[in-house]
Amino acid sequence: MSSIDKKHPGLNLGRSDPGAHQDAEEIVFGFWVFLMSDLVLFALLFATFATMIGRTADGPGPQEFFDLKSVAIESALLLISSFTFGYASLAMKYRPEPMKVVRWLGVTLLLGIGFLGFEVHDFVTMAGKGGTPQTSGFLSAFFALVPTHGLHVFAGCIWIVVMIVQTLAYGLARDVKLRILRLGLFWHFLDIVWIAIISVVYLRALA
Repeated sequence: MSSIDKKHPGLNLGRSDPGAHQDAEEIVFGFWVFLMSDLVLFALLFATFATMIGRTADGPGPQEFFDLKSVAIESALLLISSFTFGYASLAMKYRPEPMKVVRWLGVTLLLGIGFLGFEVHDFVTMAGKGGTPQTSGFLSAFFALVPTHGLHVFAGCIWIVVMIVQTLAYGLARDVKLRILRLGLFWHFLDIVWIAIISVVYLRALA
């Protein structure tokens, strides 16, 4: 492994496309900085939720609103989508085949949409039980944190659609590879945030 392979901040493209690999150095580092700024936003939302867990205003709490079965399905969908995105990345890296990349991105997109569908269903069910942001501080903090993650997943789904269109139109050109690389970092970042949400929001609130 060369020195450039060792210092590359994302997917190693050194052997398959040295030019794209070198171009990725500054671009991907800058995207990491963006992700860290996004992480600060989520850290603030997590801190707010942690202080509001018990602030139910003498109303219903997590036990009445959270459906762990649905959360488990959402988690499976999102974690599997990260796995399928990994296959898209490998298809882009070792034996570049645009249609394989498109197929795996398409599967990832469907899983992401499935996650959003279950999450929206959960929010609607909670609202039907009186669980709206104005009900209590606990629910205000919940709806500030969890839907923010959902909006990020929605943005990621739109980004996947754009990359599918660009891959079909331009193949695996250098710019397309670099955009898919950044999209992969973003998508895996959302998985990490979701795991934190499971731990802090659902499991801790129900403990």
